[in-house]
Amino acid sequence: MELGLYTFAELTPDPATGRAISPAVRLRNLMEEATLADEAGLDVFAIGEHHRPDFAVSAPVVTLAAAAERTSRIRLSSAVTVLSSDDPVRVFQQFSTLDLLSGGRAEIMAGRGSFIESFPLFGYDLAHYDELFAEKLDLLLRLRDVERVTWSGRLRPPLEDVGIYPRPAQDPLPVWIAVGGNPASAARAGSLGLPMALAIIGGLPERFAPFAEIHQRAALESGHAAPALSINSHGFIADTSQAAADTSWPQFDAMMTKIGRERGWPPMSRDDFEATRTLRGANFVGSPQEVVEKILFQHEIFGHQRFLLYLSSLDHSKTMRAIELYATEVAPAVRAEVARRSQAAATASA
Repeated sequence: MELGLYTFAELTPDPATGRAISPAVRLRNLMEEATLADEAGLDVFAIGEHHRPDFAVSAPVVTLAAAAERTSRIRLSSAVTVLSSDDPVRVFQQFSTLDLLSGGRAEIMAGRGSFIESFPLFGYDLAHYDELFAEKLDLLLRLRDVERVTWSGRLRPPLEDVGIYPRPAQDPLPVWIAVGGNPASAARAGSLGLPMALAIIGGLPERFAPFAEIHQRAALESGHAAPALSINSHGFIADTSQAAADTSWPQFDAMMTKIGRERGWPPMSRDDFEATRTLRGANFVGSPQEVVEKILFQHEIFGHQRFLLYLSSLDHSKTMRAIELYATEVAPAVRAEVARRSQAAATASA
């Protein structure tokens, strides 16, 4: 199993002081986190796209390119590229450039986006929310498949036998589809034979099993080999369970309260938060052993090939320690057990 990190480079104010670090400091910290993740042996480092004052990254490819120069082996992905409000030609060109700079380590994680600020910002109508994504994904995959492209759609000007450059080092450039809670999105990813990143940030994990089943079934029915699945969740790791909870709770509280006010959710209580830390909860907050057990518990449900963790903390030094624990204690234990399960299954079916 591949294990990695994803982040939105949040700028959440510290509840104790009311102060937030500057975007410049957050981005410098982000480079240190990517470098450590690479050196410690994690597999993926992914950066999200937001167009809000509470996040530092609106241009993930630029940030990933900076990380590419500080790393040597870790895969570099968006999390996500809001394809609906972007231009597929520029997305492909930018990630192709990143791929060349990184020696073939770039990935696109495309999604419709959980926030809507980018739509009015770039002149798109929210009434076309799903149609924009479907049409632009079609073009992105066409750009990936051939060097000279002829294409037409309803919401973007057509292309007539134009060359798209540069071409990436990888052929094909990996494209993942990010899915939250929409079964049609899971079916679309499967029907196209694309790997899916399934975000689980609330609720019981087994409730999301149908999305994985829809994804796999749609792929097989469309004549594709079974595509990969990633589970993406929030959490935090510290030397002890209590330290992990005490470190991450202020970040969870601040972020959920802010977003909850925007979307009409009730505030999260500390008891609610503690419930999410249990084995069947959504958040991976605990000691290394607790996080290992939870990843493996979900692997029994999903059989996924990748797990990405969003480290929720306002403290850079504690985040760096969490990355170290994740890479040196959690990842080896998870990889060993998943390999053992795979070997046992292969032996049983022989």
